[in-house]
Amino acid sequence: MSSMKNAKRLVDLLVVVGPSGAGKSTLITKLSEEFPSAFGYSISHTTRDARTGEVNGESYHFIDEDAFKAIIEEGQFIEHAVVHDTMYGTSEKSVENVTSQNRVCTMDIDIIGAQNLRKHPSLRTLIVFVAPPTMDELELRLRNRGTET
Repeated sequence: MSSMKNAKRLVDLLVVVGPSGAGKSTLITKLSEEFPSAFGYSISHTTRDARTGEVNGESYHFIDEDAFKAIIEEGQFIEHAVVHDTMYGTSEKSVENVTSQNRVCTMDIDIIGAQNLRKHPSLRTLIVFVAPPTMDELELRLRNRGTET
């Protein structure tokens, strides 16, 4: 993946972490919309079902557990983790799709995945933690979303 580095970018990956409902996706979407030539989103793989409005190949690559394990065995993920009984992973190809266009690859992953990427020898990674304004606001966002119990 050494071909992914480019002297014009300060980082290869901008990894946004934080609790569900903190605003990670909103932040990444705004960056991509306001600076489309500078930022691009890495589409992760997951074994969870799509939520309302999510599109396979755009929101995530929705796959079953056997397919996910096969990708791990083939060494195609640069990071993967199990979060709340659901598998998530980022493929090298997904990151290269963005960085090959000389854009910073934005990612929304859990803290374990972020820490693993930080150790990756050929990726310059910046990790940003996003916190909700208050716990009451976080609860309101999650209840309004209706995707968590």
